[in-house]
Amino acid sequence: MGPVSAGPFSIFPLMPYNMGSMMRILVNWHKQNKQSLTVGERAADRLRNIMGSWTFVTLFIAFMAGWALMNTDPSFHHWDNYPYILLNLFLSMLAALQGAILLIAAKRMDGIAAAQARRDLNTDIAAKEEIEQLMQQNKKQLEAIAELRRLVEKTHH
Repeated sequence: MGPVSAGPFSIFPLMPYNMGSMMRILVNWHKQNKQSLTVGERAADRLRNIMGSWTFVTLFIAFMAGWALMNTDPSFHHWDNYPYILLNLFLSMLAALQGAILLIAAKRMDGIAAAQARRDLNTDIAAKEEIEQLMQQNKKQLEAIAELRRLVEKTHH
């Protein structure tokens, strides 16, 4: 059996496995979700990953120090003298964009968490049903074993 679709919040191609008469489909949720992302969602994820890194923090600190140095050192042309009004404007715009980008990324993460919770619930329900089936089979086997014991005891007496 080949891959099967599992709806908009399923992210993995469905892979069947067979356990006797029970057949279940395993879903690769993350892979399927990545394929369904819009350009904006992909961009928000990339920017969140970049802005949340030590590389970004280090480069940002270096940029700020460089800006301050170049605008206070007498050997450079000062385009933004202290108190760095242009830098403050850029930082305000950056903060506004970062806030929006992080909210978009957080909203996506909430959707992913909800979809994974639904998938976990479905998996739990399916597992419960499988366990109940196995318990029924086990009960039948135990009854058959008990009947065989009775028959063996009858024939030996």
